[in-house]
Amino acid sequence: MTSTTTTEDLSQPGSRRIGLGFLEFVITIALMTASVAMAIDIMLPALPAIGTALKVSDPNDAQLVIGVFFLGFGVSQIVFGSLSDAFGRRTTLLAGLAFYAFTMFLAAFVEDFQTLLILRFIQGIGAAAVRINSMAIVRDCFGGRDMARVMSYVFIVFMVVPIVAPSVGQLIISVASWHWIFIALGIIGAILFVWALLRMKESLPVSERQPLSVATVASGFVTVLTNRVTCGYMIGLTLFMAVICAYIVTVQQVFGVVYGLGEWLPLAFAGTAGGIAIANFANGYFVRSFGMRRISHVAMILFTLVSIAISLYALGGRPPFMVAYIAFSVLLMFFAVITTNFTAISLEPMGHIAGTATAITGFVSTTGGALLGGAIGQMFDGTIFPLVAGFAAFGVLTILATLWAENGKLFSHPSDDHATVDHGGHM
Repeated sequence: MTSTTTTEDLSQPGSRRIGLGFLEFVITIALMTASVAMAIDIMLPALPAIGTALKVSDPNDAQLVIGVFFLGFGVSQIVFGSLSDAFGRRTTLLAGLAFYAFTMFLAAFVEDFQTLLILRFIQGIGAAAVRINSMAIVRDCFGGRDMARVMSYVFIVFMVVPIVAPSVGQLIISVASWHWIFIALGIIGAILFVWALLRMKESLPVSERQPLSVATVASGFVTVLTNRVTCGYMIGLTLFMAVICAYIVTVQQVFGVVYGLGEWLPLAFAGTAGGIAIANFANGYFVRSFGMRRISHVAMILFTLVSIAISLYALGGRPPFMVAYIAFSVLLMFFAVITTNFTAISLEPMGHIAGTATAITGFVSTTGGALLGGAIGQMFDGTIFPLVAGFAAFGVLTILATLWAENGKLFSHPSDDHATVDHGGHM
């Protein structure tokens, strides 16, 4: 191979492992992962209509349409990691897409709220299979800088979805009923299923598959929970997954009910989502100079201070919209920096079981975050106080967990002298 070989040439063999060219590979994985975010954020403008149509007595219960999806997504991650290793990526991916698409179509015809919640939980399970296997396929096909390159392209698409998804949902309910949101998601899932069925080969050879083993998962849990750094930062990740879950399940009520934005909700949400994307890009640039711990610890403390300040403001009355909106935007930018770096730090000591540790931390943080964030969402009382007070509490607890993980020392660590982090995206 000569020095004139292009990066594209280097990337092609990896994508060909599953029968795709490089561009098609990137588009496929990007759409697979983006479909998960779409299934969450496209629902925001439709929550009041769904609650009214299905006779939900408590307006806060409409949040569960999003909350139970998060829960299904979280609890099943640990299962799909093992299934993917045992039966291969393609089989598990196709099964997840089939469940995802079929239950989306079913949800369009429900007549009671409880059935819809059951279907949303199952949709979350299907989405977890799609997410876990999509990432596993990337790991199978690429390594090192090529993997980072692929994930950078995927990340761009993934971050665009939260910005545009609520507008798509608003457009649908402006010309049709909320049922068509589920039909649209079902069509997307069906297209991805057919695409994967016809175009994608298996990326994990039979010789490299691992037998299903409860003992392996149990051993992984023991390793994660007994490592101070991994466990402490996993607790922090759980609390900040609760932050984003609480925000997403209540954002329609905060912007729609408290501030009366109505059809402007998608635009307001797009602004905060755009801030998350900017923060991730900035983190990827500055982390090489300042290190993961220094950046994330400063962000964690500032997040907590801003949350406390806006909570005290809200306790005395409703803050002006621009004050609240700027606060939320800044807080979510801190969230992006914290979770990106906390994920990398938590996995630093787990090199020997990185795959298992990733599945375990994802399972714990997403499930715990969904439960804690959902609980904050249920406290909505027509003001922003429960949400921002929840943010403040999560921030304080994260500081305590981080102090425990770092033996009372913040801001620096020997490994940060040459720190790098892959700036991936979060739902």
